[in-house]
This record gives sequence, structure tokens and C-alpha cells, in this order.
Amino acid sequence: MTYLSTILMTEFVTHDVKRFILTRPRHLDYKPGQGVEIVIDEPKWRAEEGRPFTPTSFRDDKVLEFTIKRYPAHKGVTDKLHSLKAGAKLLLSEPFGTITYKGPGVFIAAGAGVTPFIAITRQLARRGKLDSNSLIYSNKTPGDVICEKEFRHYFGERCILTCTREGAPGYENRRITPEFLEEKIRDFSQHFYVCGPDEFVEGVKSILKQLGATPDSVVFEK
Repeated sequence: MTYLSTILMTEFVTHDVKRFILTRPRHLDYKPGQGVEIVIDEPKWRAEEGRPFTPTSFRDDKVLEFTIKRYPAHKGVTDKLHSLKAGAKLLLSEPFGTITYKGPGVFIAAGAGVTPFIAITRQLARRGKLDSNSLIYSNKTPGDVICEKEFRHYFGERCILTCTREGAPGYENRRITPEFLEEKIRDFSQHFYVCGPDEFVEGVKSILKQLGATPDSVVFEK
């Protein structure tokens, strides 16, 4: 089934990431962490394949929120989405995806890969069940961090932000390596939620396996 939705408003959350508020189709439901494919409802774009994005709103919100990074070099869907104004129409697919909450653990993300964890984190915080979870989030620079204040508020000292190109107070200035994860994580028998570019996900999965995590404990988009 394809759902029709309308953009109500947009605003920047970082220099290249926008928050989109959309009307919520009546029968659309999803689990926090799942995604939908979005097609821009314009003649030139309807023939394009849908691109996957994750709702970052609460499951019971009356509107939908998406947090979308623009990739101008691609000259594709994200570039076009960032140019759209209130009133533009979008087509949404049925929800899909394997990233859903399984139990306490560590969220490990890079860049826009953190978006599936926004809805999960908000839901857990609302239910008072976030204390047994932590976040490790890698970006190029501090200016690239999505929802930084919110994550620091939710996780406190369990929010570990690392930047690979530019250091600053309050941030690690390191890549996620076996040594890094061994230093930051004490228990490798818990769940691990991993999302980001394909190379990042494969690398982190390999490191976690090396450090003793079981394949069944690692949740990622398959």
C-alpha cells in the first residue's frame, strides 16, 4: 500500500540535516526503528525508486517526523527533499526493517545512521527504560552531530560522541576501533544496535564478534 502525505513544515537541525513534519496517513503504523520508502509526488520523481528513511516521531504522534540529511553531490532525492516547502506531497510505503528494540544494550551509529535510534530512544525515555542503554555515536565533526542536546540529556555520561576529523571539548577524537570499544564497553553479552554506512556497519559487526558478542545479539538492517 502507498500512503499520501503532506509536508507541514521543515527546519534545520544541523547545517545539512532537516527535520520534516508530515501529515500522518490514517492507517500507517510502525515500530520505532523501522523505516519507510519515500517518493516525491511530482511527475519527474514518481518514476524514481523510493528511498528509505526512518520516522523519528513517537509511534502515537498525530504527525510524522523525519530527520533527513542532504547529500548534494548525489543530486538526488535528499537534495530535492531539502528544497521542498510546506504543502509538497510525498508518497510513503508500508513500514519495513529489522532494527527494533530487543532489550538493554549499546546503540552504535555513524552520521545519519543514528536516525533509527532517535525514535527508539524517545520511546524508552518516555517509559523510563533508558537507564540500561548507552550510545556511541561517530561523526566527522561536532557540527555534524544530530540531536546532540537530546542525546546528552537522555543518556548523560552514557552518551559517547566521537569525531574523526575535528576534536573539541566533550568529544572523543577517535575512530571506532577494537581498542575503542573494549575501553568503552564492559559487557559484550548485551544487545548491540548498529546503523550507518555499509562499511561502518560491517566493520563494527566484525569488531563486536572479535570482542565476544554473539551474532544474535547484534541488531542491524539486513
